[in-house]
Amino acid sequence: MSLSRLLVTVLNRLQPSAETVMLISAIAVGLISGTGVTLFRKLILIAQEFYWHELALAFIAKWHWAIVFIPMIGAVVVSILRFKLDRDEASTSSRELALSYSQVPLKTVAAALSLGAGASLGPEGPSVELGSNIGSLLGQMMQFSSERIRLLIGAGGAAGLAAGFNAPIAGVFFALEVLLRDSYRTNKSSPNSDVSVVVIASVISALVSQISLGERPAFSLPVYEVRSYWELPLYLGLGVLASAVALMFTRAIKQAKKFFAGQWKIAPFMQKLPMPIKLLIGGLCVGIIALTFPEAIGIGYETVESILQDTPFTIPLLAMLLAIKLVLTAISSASGFVGGIFAPSIFLGAVLGSLYGQAISSFLPASIPIAASPAYALVGMAAVLAGTVRAPLTSVLLLFEMTRDYRIVLPLMAAVGLCAWVLDQLDTSKADRMMMQWSDLPADIEVLEKIKIAEVMTLNPASVKYSMPLLQAAQFITSGYHHSALVLDDINHLQGILTTQDIKRLLSNTVVDRPLEEMTVQNICTKEVLYTFADESLAEALKRMATRDLRQMPVVDRHQPKRVIGMVDRLAITTAYNTALTKRAIAARITATKPTVTIATVHSNTVNNVFSNGSGNGSSNNANDKSNDKDNNLNANNVNNLNNALSNSLDSASNNNLNRESDIHSSEAVSS
Repeated sequence: MSLSRLLVTVLNRLQPSAETVMLISAIAVGLISGTGVTLFRKLILIAQEFYWHELALAFIAKWHWAIVFIPMIGAVVVSILRFKLDRDEASTSSRELALSYSQVPLKTVAAALSLGAGASLGPEGPSVELGSNIGSLLGQMMQFSSERIRLLIGAGGAAGLAAGFNAPIAGVFFALEVLLRDSYRTNKSSPNSDVSVVVIASVISALVSQISLGERPAFSLPVYEVRSYWELPLYLGLGVLASAVALMFTRAIKQAKKFFAGQWKIAPFMQKLPMPIKLLIGGLCVGIIALTFPEAIGIGYETVESILQDTPFTIPLLAMLLAIKLVLTAISSASGFVGGIFAPSIFLGAVLGSLYGQAISSFLPASIPIAASPAYALVGMAAVLAGTVRAPLTSVLLLFEMTRDYRIVLPLMAAVGLCAWVLDQLDTSKADRMMMQWSDLPADIEVLEKIKIAEVMTLNPASVKYSMPLLQAAQFITSGYHHSALVLDDINHLQGILTTQDIKRLLSNTVVDRPLEEMTVQNICTKEVLYTFADESLAEALKRMATRDLRQMPVVDRHQPKRVIGMVDRLAITTAYNTALTKRAIAARITATKPTVTIATVHSNTVNNVFSNGSGNGSSNNANDKSNDKDNNLNANNVNNLNNALSNSLDSASNNNLNRESDIHSSEAVSS
């Protein structure tokens, strides 16, 4: 990371503008990511040469079946790296660091050795993670804000995908569609600057990859030919099948992880097995498949290219490859091998498309002109990939960059769009639940949707004047152990926010354009502030906070957004969430102790009699929203850890809620 330190030193001396700093950082992320992905791909080739040429020849010379042990040997090596990774992650979490410098190369080497040993995973996921980690590390070294670090993470992910597929446009859209998603939509200050950071990192990384590995695209694809526009409904049918395969694929991975975690009733012993044994089980499964279906192991791009070149594959063989690859990828991922699901998704899509194309050509009469099976394989690749990673725009552009043929775009968009729509209708685990996981809260978002900001917000947040001397403001924030303070003007209107991270970054900067004694709060505070309203739900506030990794957010008057009426933070949201869950568990327990009363009566009496002094309608009504079975299966840790929060809220909730609305109006009057 000497290049990163050199960059920090140069920027400190030059003192460029914020936009220039991000531009230079994007170039650095692109260069480092492109170089890292290039080395990663070469390391995979070296590992494959060692495992499947040198070792395989030595084993086959004695026993043909001995190649079963090759993935198991790889599993032993990967388990050593995984042990070191797990130990490093435990130590870094105790120091509250996002990532250590040693973890990035360890993860990359572990992924290369996993793929080289034949694990049914892909290199694009690790490439994206490598680029994102590089962006995160660079942001930490530069002591950027959380928002800028997240932007560099997105730029690094785009760079990793661009270098992995030699597709810079798809890399940009992947970052905006998946990695940055809501944060790009909510950043109103400089969206064009943010996009330029991602674009530059993606282009630089793809350029480095092309110089090192050549300009050849990921696949050599045949020329696509449009036979008839009446063929479009057939591609829509492929989109529906692709959604089913993508859904089965993602659920198979989840079930395999539950199996290896010992959560299956038939295999609770798996929970007690150490990680090396689980990896050996996964390696054994890969080795057995290597004996019978070698096309299904490893990355699988050779098989995909053969399908795209119209190499003869029978329908039964394609059906078996589809099922085997799906199960083997789930086992490889859940057992502990390191890799991504991009390549397996592309493999499954190519096999499904070829199978579908051959099937319809055998059923339809010869007089109806349809495209050859490679065309359907190509569309199937994009459709299954879109359904698996939930990135339809990225999938369309990725395949378009590979073919560089505009005629494939219409069937491609039709199949991908229908696949994404079907999955949105079928799968309930969508972006809201993923956002909840970003916020370190369980994914029961319905609880937070019923609680309003007014019930948990602080009415008198810490604040400083925008003209206050900076050192005086720093003393005020640190003396009160505040993480941040709102910046107000002379008429108490919101002008920005000042955080301890802003102060720390300024103090660590050895070269400043003016003495600290002469600086005021308005010189370094963040002027673009996300805010919420008192009548919004906690779920909406938490999702907005997660876009920039905020710890707290001001609450403003809906009619006058510059007028602050309170502050909401993650601790208050977490407390309200766990209190609501605890209430629901107690309601279920009381219900269970009154078997002679009907279910409806128990719920009604429990809510009215026990929680008549509860904190708000949203929390108290939760007992009516869920079934008794789900309530009784509530995680006991939530109840045990938050009994104190429940008792405190029950003691003070009655008085607080009676006066909440009057407090809000009083605060607005004072602010005005």
